[in-house]
Amino acid sequence: MKTYESDGSQLSFEESGTGLPVVFLHPTPLDHDYWRPLTENLAGVRAILPDLRGHGESELGTNLPVGAFRAVADAPVLGVGQMATDILALLNHLELADAVFAGCSVGGYVLLELWRRAPERIRGLAFICSKAQPDAEANLPRRFSMIEAARAEGTREIFDEMAVTLIGNTARFRRPAIVGELRARMNVSVEAFVAVQAGLATRPNSLPTISTIQAPVLAIAGGEDHGVTPDEMQAFQSVPGGCEFHLLIDAGHMAAYEQPEKVASLLADWLRYL
Repeated sequence: MKTYESDGSQLSFEESGTGLPVVFLHPTPLDHDYWRPLTENLAGVRAILPDLRGHGESELGTNLPVGAFRAVADAPVLGVGQMATDILALLNHLELADAVFAGCSVGGYVLLELWRRAPERIRGLAFICSKAQPDAEANLPRRFSMIEAARAEGTREIFDEMAVTLIGNTARFRRPAIVGELRARMNVSVEAFVAVQAGLATRPNSLPTISTIQAPVLAIAGGEDHGVTPDEMQAFQSVPGGCEFHLLIDAGHMAAYEQPEKVASLLADWLRYL
C-alpha cells in the first residue's frame, strides 16, 4: 500500500495498470479490495484504489466534527465533505489534473460532493448502486440503533447481517462463499463505524446537483438492491452531460463484486468515449 496525507491523517491507496486514470471509491464497511475482481477484468486504465478515511489502512483521524447527527449528539461525523477533501488531496499527491471516478454506495455520495467542489477535475462519473437522495427520515432510527449497538456490543453481529443483506439473493444462491469473502473485509473499528453512520445520516440532498453535472455519467443499478433502488437511480438519467443507464436485474447492492466481469465490461465500453 502507498500512503499520502490529508488534514493531518495518513491515508492509503493502491494503483495498478496504465492508461486513463480512474479513481474507484468503495462502499462501507469494506476497503479498496472490494474493487479488485473488477479491476482485474478492466484493461487500459490506471486504476487508483484508495481506502476511504477510517477504512482499510487509512486512519480515521482525531479532528472529526461532533454533533451534526442530533439523534446521537456525541457521535463524530465522517461526512462526504471530509472524504471529498481526502480524495482531492490524493489527486494532488499524484499530480493528476483530472480523472474519471467510479463509486459504489457511499463512494457515489462522495462523487457528488466532488462534483460540487471541483467539477474541472472530473472527466466522467460512474455510479454503481449509489444515489443522489439524502438518507430517508424513516432510516434515521436504524442509524441510531446501529450506533448504540456497536458502542455496546461491537460490530460483529452488525457486520454478519450486512454481509448477507448487502448481497443479492441470486449471488448468494450461485456462490454462497461470497458472503464469507465480503464479511472478511468488514474490519472498520467501532469508532469509524459510528462516524460513518452519523455521516450517512446527515449527508446532503444531492438531487439538485444532478442538474449541474456536465460530465458524462454511467449509472448501474441492481434489481435486487433494496438500499439503493433502480427507481432512485433513474434520477441520473436527467444529467445534462448525458447518462448511460444499466439495470442488472439479478444483482444486489454489491453488484460490482457480485458480477465483476459484467460491470467491468459496461465500464470499459463507456470509458471508450471519454
